[in-house]
Amino acid sequence: MITKESIETLKSHLDVVDVVSQFIQVKKSGANFKACCPFHGEDTPSFVVSPQKQIYHCFGCGVGGDAIKFVMEYEKLSYPEALEKLASMYNVQLNYDNKNQKKQDIKILEQINSYYQKLLTSNEVAHKYLIDRGISEFSIEKFEMGYAPASNQTINYLNKNFLNLSDAKELGVIDSGQNGLYARFIERITFPIYGINGKMVGFGGRTISGHNAKYINSPQTKIFNKSRLLYGYNLAKESIYKKDKIIITEGYLDVIMLHQAGFDNAVATLGTALTTEHLPLLKRGEPNVIVAYDGDKAGLNAAYKASTLLAQNSFDGGVVIFGEGKDPADMVKEGQINELNAIFENPKPFIPFCIDIIISKYNTKIPEEKQKAILELKEYIKTLTPILQEEYESYIAKKLNVNQKHVNVSSNNQQREAPVNLTSSIDIAELQLIKTILENEDVLEKVLDVVEPHMFEYHRNEFEMILNDKENPILRGISLQESIKCYNDEELKQQLLVFLVNFYGRKLSIVSMDNTLDYKQKSVMIRKIRTNIQNLKKGQLISYNL
Repeated sequence: MITKESIETLKSHLDVVDVVSQFIQVKKSGANFKACCPFHGEDTPSFVVSPQKQIYHCFGCGVGGDAIKFVMEYEKLSYPEALEKLASMYNVQLNYDNKNQKKQDIKILEQINSYYQKLLTSNEVAHKYLIDRGISEFSIEKFEMGYAPASNQTINYLNKNFLNLSDAKELGVIDSGQNGLYARFIERITFPIYGINGKMVGFGGRTISGHNAKYINSPQTKIFNKSRLLYGYNLAKESIYKKDKIIITEGYLDVIMLHQAGFDNAVATLGTALTTEHLPLLKRGEPNVIVAYDGDKAGLNAAYKASTLLAQNSFDGGVVIFGEGKDPADMVKEGQINELNAIFENPKPFIPFCIDIIISKYNTKIPEEKQKAILELKEYIKTLTPILQEEYESYIAKKLNVNQKHVNVSSNNQQREAPVNLTSSIDIAELQLIKTILENEDVLEKVLDVVEPHMFEYHRNEFEMILNDKENPILRGISLQESIKCYNDEELKQQLLVFLVNFYGRKLSIVSMDNTLDYKQKSVMIRKIRTNIQNLKKGQLISYNL
């Protein structure tokens, strides 16, 4: 963990304009700087960087934050990774907690990887296997494929090069058994696996000697967790962000061959199903996710589970299933690039795919089977949001040729989404009051003495954000909007008086027309409201008292 003190030291060295300008071109515009937003395509600059507030904000897509957030978003790094990158850029030393904890030397992985790479070039059987699968020499080098020899050769290499055996064991290169130390990867083609930070964390291995376990991965270590990693992500991430799409396959060779054919946004899970632990990685850049699995029973089952997970977590994208015993690697080898492109451009959306999988389990020509299908489908769509439930109830009804009422669950769902305020009306005076509070926190207490959220006619939501969600990008946009001015102390008082007179004027009209109040209640309220308006017109700020 990076210490708070060193993070604050780093922040004191950062200027948001300087940081942003090292990644994109910015131009002076009044008190701020402007650029075309790097996070969405645009021709007219709407990306504003404020040296005064030390933040950036795009009025087009809503992204924004400070210098650290920019590096995180632009480089697709985690918070600690962004801190380390900025510390390197600005020559600031970061301090870490747990200084006494032994730091693992991951260079062992890199050295073993280089050793395995050299062995591949001299191993005719392993090299021929890759060439026969259609993998080019360029791809072999790009993906740093190697060959792990007999166990004793790896152990001898570690000893001859004075590499720490304890570290090698902790990193999953070797292990110990009844007969002493042995290598984890024996007579296998090796595939180095990298983390999001570009550092090597482990290996995958494919047997060429007929071992029962065709593929194996490094064991779980402090730096290797296969449920959080995607093979090839380090090479694919730039293309993923550029194309706004990620293709998830089942195997290393699928990834390598797809990259070879130009689909360089392909990755693979490491012999495990897609899990919730993968989701933070998939969220980076929020690309469309294409699940590209085999059409056998195992592949369909994995695709169903992945689709359910992705749909429930609001990912866009869909599923591609490869049938007839072919996989992406086979299609690339046979030169079916255009066919692959068409397939990836037309995936089946996650929810319809899941619904169709469930229906395929039953013989819906038999009424009893159709009933079972409906019951399972109801349980599935209950996991969706109310809007999606309503949408796909009709889809299910059409697929099963039944009345929609038989599959309806949304009408009984008490959990409704909050209504969305679609008004586009704005009130510049209310916005100027809100911006004044954002610019001067001391003003908030004074305003709260006389103003409550319900008094706002147009911008109640924004005022409540100040109280509950001050980091909301909508507020950041208001803060950087140069057309919205701030009030000085005297202007603030005058505008509060006007604001309150307008509110009580509206309140007077509402109460006067309210026939649910008895005569006495109405008379008391009208008298209070008129008294408030009179006092306000005399220049006296008053607290809400109705």
